Amino acid sequence: MCQMFAGQDPARYQNETRRMRLNGQSTSIRLEKSFWAIVDELAEQEGFSTPGFISKLHTEVLEIHGETKNFTSLLRCTCLLHIENLESSNDPRIAAE
Repeated sequence: MCQMFAGQDPARYQNETRRMRLNGQSTSIRLEKSFWAIVDELAEQEGFSTPGFISKLHTEVLEIHGETKNFTSLLRCTCLLHIENLESSNDPRIAAE
């Protein structure tokens, strides 16, 4: 069982840091490349650049919850929610992966 997980391409979980502005503040966000691929896809689907999508998400989180303690964890969970939504809608992209 673990061979599927342990044997995956290390590039999938290699960290990538991207610099961007969130609400006027310069920051950097470090995620694994697999998560960046999903964030990029979400941004495109929503009609944003990736920094624009992340900035919009950050603004909405501030409006709903106030400051988030771990925004990168929120981004990872956003990716998981996206995948869960695709699975529940029987999206053909899930079967192709």
